[in-house]
Amino acid sequence: MKIAFLCKRQYMSKDVILDKYARLYEMPHQLSLLGHEVAGFCLSYQSHAEGVWNETTAQKKLLWSSKSYLGLKKIGLLAYPLYLLKKLSDFQPDIIIAASDIPHIIWGAWLAKKLNKPFVADLYDNFESYGQAKIPLLRNLFHKALDQASLVTTTSHNLAKKIRTEHPAVKHVLALPSVIDKALFKVGDQRQARQQLNLPLDVPLIGTAGGLTKMKGITDLFRAWEIIKQRDPQVHLVLAGPIEVQIPIPQDERVIYLGLLPHQQVVTLFQSLDVGVLCIPDDAFGQYCFPQKAYEMLATELTIVSTAIGDMVELVGQHQELLYSSGNFMQLADCVMQQLQHYQKLDVHIPDWSENIQTMNGYLTL
Repeated sequence: MKIAFLCKRQYMSKDVILDKYARLYEMPHQLSLLGHEVAGFCLSYQSHAEGVWNETTAQKKLLWSSKSYLGLKKIGLLAYPLYLLKKLSDFQPDIIIAASDIPHIIWGAWLAKKLNKPFVADLYDNFESYGQAKIPLLRNLFHKALDQASLVTTTSHNLAKKIRTEHPAVKHVLALPSVIDKALFKVGDQRQARQQLNLPLDVPLIGTAGGLTKMKGITDLFRAWEIIKQRDPQVHLVLAGPIEVQIPIPQDERVIYLGLLPHQQVVTLFQSLDVGVLCIPDDAFGQYCFPQKAYEMLATELTIVSTAIGDMVELVGQHQELLYSSGNFMQLADCVMQQLQHYQKLDVHIPDWSENIQTMNGYLTL
């Protein structure tokens, strides 16, 4: 089958094509490994170079194309759907998959209608929580596009339930959580991991990696830290990820900020910790997301504490002691202190991308 895959170029600060990063890369990559001929079309909202990247081998057929509209050329964005229409008319896909944001979902549905092809929408977040949803008409066009889809894949079970309720005309809705590279995220030697990152060797370490911002709910952890540090004079807080001026990192000699770590070193950080913390905001984003970071932490057999929201409630199962209510930093502090004593390990199945996309592939031929 010939598949056209449409998405943005930059995802979670990574280049989808060159970094071969996560969901937006793995979906077309894994589909090509299943024998499909895949053409990926990326739109750069930043300053990525335009071009064509051919990843075709004896095992797969995958060709990437990328367009950029910089500076005064941004007006050219209005013509991007017509550019795609020409490309897809030449390629003649059997199915069109659109992902990454509201505009791509709308464009994908329009192209599928123009070319009379089946349309698939992939939602790696609740896109209605994004600023794009506030642009006049865009929200309505987004919902109309979803109604046109024969399959909608979502990042979480909660988001899948939302789509089934709001778009009953969609024949298939499949929860397809973003998963991880299990060859990278795995159990390691804690002492060696701490040595690699120049962390204290013989004290308890708690922490997290990712967006250290108010939007991501990090305020809960920063407030909880003020309680935790009083209860345990040895424990240290280790943080990595982008920060913002409005929510400064706690100024404390037992707070260690590692900056922006390469993906490979995030593994090392999780291997070095005693307890990993997942702060998820109770809003239109947090309620429907699936934190990939949870799988990353659990793959290293790290004890976790998380906000009790969305799919995390189901993920921890009977171990509700690992959850705290959003905004309740005192409860978060209690949970962390409890786990520094008990180190509850979760035994959950972590799928890989090959497994996930094989499941998705079964729906593409229905």
